Amino acid sequence: MVRRVLPRERASWAGLASGPGAWIVSTQLNYALTPWICASKVNLVPVAAIVPAAVAIAGAVVSWRAWRGAAAQEAELGAALMEAPRPFLAGVSILLAVLFALVILTQGAAALVLNGCER
Repeated sequence: MVRRVLPRERASWAGLASGPGAWIVSTQLNYALTPWICASKVNLVPVAAIVPAAVAIAGAVVSWRAWRGAAAQEAELGAALMEAPRPFLAGVSILLAVLFALVILTQGAAALVLNGCER
């Protein structure tokens, strides 16, 4: 029997994908902006860290909603749902997305002190 995966079940992965993905984009953006920052003396890295951090937090919110939905479904169905990994996956996704959002914001805060042009 093939079981159809509902969009709500896919939402558990949102934080797992958005946190590291936003960090990769943020890091590459920081490296790409460095030559322009050194030439123009305008440090955009702290400002540019806000958008990827918001993307990571948005993934955490989606995973949190999936986790809450799994908890409500568990209350309805009882112990039969406990075998499903979805609540655990959603919880790990929330924590990972928040961790990566903090890493992105920490990198942005470091750019307030170091602009990347020091030699």
